[in-house]
Amino acid sequence: MDVTLTQLRYFSEAAARLSMTGAAERLNVAQSAVSSAVAQLERQIGSQFFIRQRSKGLMLTPAGESFLRGANAVLAHVEETVDQARGEQTSIAGRMRLACFSTLAPFLLPGVLSRLRADHPELELEVVEADAAGCSAALLSGQVDLALCYDLGLPDEVAATAVHSARPYLALPPNHRFAQREEVALAEMRDEPFVLLDLPHTRELMLSILSEAGLEPNVRFQSGSYETVRTFVANGHGYSILHQRPQHDFTYDGGKVAPVAIKERVPELQTVIARLRTQRPTARMKAVAQAVRKQVVSLTAETPGDD
Repeated sequence: MDVTLTQLRYFSEAAARLSMTGAAERLNVAQSAVSSAVAQLERQIGSQFFIRQRSKGLMLTPAGESFLRGANAVLAHVEETVDQARGEQTSIAGRMRLACFSTLAPFLLPGVLSRLRADHPELELEVVEADAAGCSAALLSGQVDLALCYDLGLPDEVAATAVHSARPYLALPPNHRFAQREEVALAEMRDEPFVLLDLPHTRELMLSILSEAGLEPNVRFQSGSYETVRTFVANGHGYSILHQRPQHDFTYDGGKVAPVAIKERVPELQTVIARLRTQRPTARMKAVAQAVRKQVVSLTAETPGDD
């Protein structure tokens, strides 16, 4: 069974992009070369890895998802072996795929990309934004190498390393009676309208924080957009509970949010770098993780008040 590294690379690229054409463009080869390599691989293995959907691209089959995890592990092991043979002084080059939780992206990604460009100019980082479920799915399917996300609902197959811990805070309208307070007990917000950040796992976390405080939230508005939630709050449509705090308190429309600490002991939210447990960290993965940690340290030093 002469499966080649070229076949595995072509298959992995096609799976990441769910497109033979997209894979060919990224690999700088003819589309027919990618299609032929993947078809031959399927014949050799005796399994169908893709469902070809006319005008809709590719869809991985369960067999394809399983094989992709193994293929990526093999490619990562080869990369690690080559890195070791080249020695520590060799520059890190190539490509990494990263899934990033949507609300973390604007805070961390620009700085991470800048650091990688400065420290490892030959390393290319491809980023996919997703919610918590999407980050996990991208890791499990092998479509990304790493995920930068919260420690929310991660499956057992994923190993996570914490890089930051954020304490939730109350986001209040600027003219709210508690806006100038240093801290507020959640019980004092009883019956007030609540603006919910409506993302999978995030939604459940926020509601559980209120429930633990004995509050039945009066959800007036909800949105999957972090900035939409802040704008609703700034315009007096309710309060919210958030974790990430920008460098300033202004919103897109020129309004302002008043961040106030929560008096009760509430669970902090871990920002993590996640990967499949079966995948050994490569030099590229370590370089990305190091850039994330540096950026987190930089932001933590600059962020006003408590996260």
